[in-house]
Amino acid sequence: MKLFRIFLSLLLALPGACLAELANENLLQNMPDGYKVDFQTRQGNMLLKEMVPRAQTVKNWTEMLTTQIFLSMKNATPEQFQTRMEKSWLVACKDGGVASVTKGEENGYAFSIWLQTCPLNQSTGKPEVTFFKAIKGNDSFYLVQKAFKFDLGCPKMLQNNQFLSPKKWPYLPEQENVVLRFMISRIVTGTSS
Repeated sequence: MKLFRIFLSLLLALPGACLAELANENLLQNMPDGYKVDFQTRQGNMLLKEMVPRAQTVKNWTEMLTTQIFLSMKNATPEQFQTRMEKSWLVACKDGGVASVTKGEENGYAFSIWLQTCPLNQSTGKPEVTFFKAIKGNDSFYLVQKAFKFDLGCPKMLQNNQFLSPKKWPYLPEQENVVLRFMISRIVTGTSS
């Protein structure tokens, strides 16, 4: 949770943040099977939603899917978010690791996906692995995170560049499905019906 607060304050400090509502684009994201929305709020220009497995809470979780929408933040790029978050992560987590997974454009929107690992989170005493997807919208900026509080074998993946091949990821099929669904979160133009 301490790492999350650091990231949240860092992200809110990025330039270009103004207050507005989403009108012409929306984030398309399915809630994973067996998950529930356990917390959501609006803090200034940021909308935050945290989803966990039904038997867990945001205060006691092993897996969490987090969505942040930074309303009217138009000047930040996915690479800027990634760089800032990686630097903060490596300061907060001794022996932490970071790795780019992919970047590009989907539906005309720039995105970046990366992975951050912490073999021992000081605040929880557990390992933590988080996949991030940052999307630069026309109206706003979007950040989706899928975090695990257990070892996925990622340090070895980082060393061997195996994170580029999901078939080599050493976790259970249901976890793979959750991560792959997270990675296809995307935004589209037009209002939701």
